[in-house]
Amino acid sequence: MAKKLFVGSISWNTTEETLRDAFAQAGTVDSAVIIMDKFSGRSKGFGFVEMTNDEEADKAIEMWNGKELDGRTIVVNEARPREDRPPRGDRPRGNW
Repeated sequence: MAKKLFVGSISWNTTEETLRDAFAQAGTVDSAVIIMDKFSGRSKGFGFVEMTNDEEADKAIEMWNGKELDGRTIVVNEARPREDRPPRGDRPRGNW
């Protein structure tokens, strides 16, 4: 079963192809995505890599966590499920 990894502290120069190629050293990469800011189009500095199986994912964590990629020391760990957040429109507003 595929395992999704969180990759943080990514350089703004890192591309999805660079990320895929780096993690392919540990095994088969199903997908590699860098999260982009929808307004600026610039990387938010983190992304996700999905490895084919748990063994390859564990090897990728060991291989890349705390290591340098494109001049930045990256953080790699198993991705956690996204937490539910209240809709933005329901936040209390101040008296501006």
